[in-house]
Amino acid sequence: MNMDTDPGVMLSQCFIAVDDHDKALAFYRDVLGLEVRNDVGFEGMRWVTVGSPLQPDVEIVLEPPGANPDASEADRQAMAELLAKGMLRGVIFSTPDCDALFARVEASGAEVLQEPMDQPYGVRDCAFRDPAGNLLRFKQRSAA
Repeated sequence: MNMDTDPGVMLSQCFIAVDDHDKALAFYRDVLGLEVRNDVGFEGMRWVTVGSPLQPDVEIVLEPPGANPDASEADRQAMAELLAKGMLRGVIFSTPDCDALFARVEASGAEVLQEPMDQPYGVRDCAFRDPAGNLLRFKQRSAA
């Protein structure tokens, strides 16, 4: 493969497990300001797609834990338990103003994991848990 050639690969969707879509929507839509792009129910499960108006081609799918149709009931239970413990990974968002975003998210009652701080790798960031317990980080590039 020629590394000088653009492979044409871009992120389209990522997935975050949530146990309550209404609470997740109140957080991702109402607190973070993401827009709802799709809300689909199928076989007793629900998938809600959200995204930033600044990134129309990138979507976050809020899905039930263990949504894989091949997952056993034991696998679904294990995923639900890991989600409840906050052991599943979330995403990292970028923001032009980490401190202002921190104030807004903290005021919503979200669990604070880290107040804004300058990191040695060139970002200022903070961290919260979403209503399902997922780790979410918010970074602002340093001016330097």
